[in-house]
Amino acid sequence: MQTGLQERTGDTEMISAQRAMSRNGVLEELGAALFESLPRSDQRRRGMEYVQGLLGVQGRKSIRNISSLFGGEAAEQSLHHFISGSTWDWGPVRRALAHHLEEVSPARAYVLRPMVIPKAGDSSVGVDRRFDPGRGQMTNVQQAVGVWAVSEEHSTPVNWRLYLPETWLDDATRRRQASIPESAAPETMDQCGVEAYLGITRGWGLPVRPAVMDAREADVVATVRRLQAADAPLLLRVSANRRLAATDPGLPRSVAETELTAHQIMMMARPLRQPVIQRRPGTDGPARAALTAAVRVELPRRPGRRPSPGRELVLLGIGENGGRWPAELWLTDLTDLHPAQLLRLSRLTRRVDRDFADIAERVGIKDFSGRSFSGWHRHATLASAAHAVAVLSGAPTPEPQPEQVAA
Repeated sequence: MQTGLQERTGDTEMISAQRAMSRNGVLEELGAALFESLPRSDQRRRGMEYVQGLLGVQGRKSIRNISSLFGGEAAEQSLHHFISGSTWDWGPVRRALAHHLEEVSPARAYVLRPMVIPKAGDSSVGVDRRFDPGRGQMTNVQQAVGVWAVSEEHSTPVNWRLYLPETWLDDATRRRQASIPESAAPETMDQCGVEAYLGITRGWGLPVRPAVMDAREADVVATVRRLQAADAPLLLRVSANRRLAATDPGLPRSVAETELTAHQIMMMARPLRQPVIQRRPGTDGPARAALTAAVRVELPRRPGRRPSPGRELVLLGIGENGGRWPAELWLTDLTDLHPAQLLRLSRLTRRVDRDFADIAERVGIKDFSGRSFSGWHRHATLASAAHAVAVLSGAPTPEPQPEQVAA
C-alpha cells in the first residue's frame, strides 16, 4: 500500500515538473516576442518576473505578493515602479501577444466581453457606483471591456479598454492623480467595447475577424453602424424587444418592411427553422440538436429617411427541440454563412466566459489596486500574457482564494 502511494506521489510530482517545464518554455518563447519593444533589459526582466508571479503566486496577485517570489522590499519597489511609474507603452506588447497567438492558433473571431471589478474604496481609477443585481445593492466597481481572440482550442484577451465615468473625466484633480490622458472622453460601455475592438484593427496587421458581443443592453443601431463603417463583420446578441424591419421574402408579405420586435419576427419564422447538430468541441459527449432560423432584416429608420447604407443584416434565432423559441436572438451581417456556422460563432462567448473564470481570474486580471490609469493597463496587459502562457502550456494556475473585494 505504501509503495503504491509513493508511486502515485512520484507520478504527480513528475507531471507537475513536466507542466512547469512546459510553462517555462512557453513563457520564454512568448516573452522574447512580447517584450521586444521595451528599450531596457531591466524592463524586460521585470516584465518576465511579473508574468511569472501572476502564474505562480498563491492568492491575490498584488505587487507585494508577486515581489515576494523575487526578493523583499527592493523587489516590491522595483515592480511597483515598473507597473505604475514607468513609461513603457503597453500597446506594442498587446500587439505582439495578438500576433503570437495568431501564429500558433489563429483566431476565428474576437469576442467583446465586459468585466466588472468590485472595489472596497473609491480611489482606484474609474471606480463608480453601480447597482449589483446579485447583491441587490449599490456597490463600487471598475468596469472594462476585453477583446478576446478565440481560436478552435482556446481564448485569450489581447486588448482592454477601461471605462471612465464622467465623475472621473470631469474631475480635474482625479484626472491628474490617476494620470488619465487628455484624449480620454466620455463613452458608453458599448462604445467602449467597439473602440477596444477597433483598436486591434488599426495598424496591428491582423486578419479581419468577426466582432462577437452581447449587445442586449447596447445601442444596437449605433454599434452596427460604427462596426460596418470600419468594415468589421459582426455578430451581436440582441434583446427580444429590439425593433427591426422585416424584409425577408420567406416571411408573410403583410409584414414586408414592417417594424417589429426581434421576437415577433422570429415567431413568424418558425416554419423556417432547421435542425443543427451540435457537439461540444473536444468532448465525446452526446450530440444535441438545436433549431435555427435566419431571416433578412434592416435596422429601423426614422420616418421620411432613406435606408442607411450598409451591409445586409440577418436575424438568427436559436432554440432547442422542445424548448422555448427563440431562446437567443443574434443580429449579423455575415450573410454568406450557414446558420450552423453562425451558431458555432455565437457559442464562442461561452468559451470566453469559461476561460475568464478558469484562467483569467486565477492569474489576477481583477487584482490591480493602484490609482494609476497606466498601471491598470500595464497590469491587464501582463495578466493577459500570463493567461496566454497558461492556455498554450496547458499548465494549471493556482487555485483561487476566497473572493475579496480589492481596495
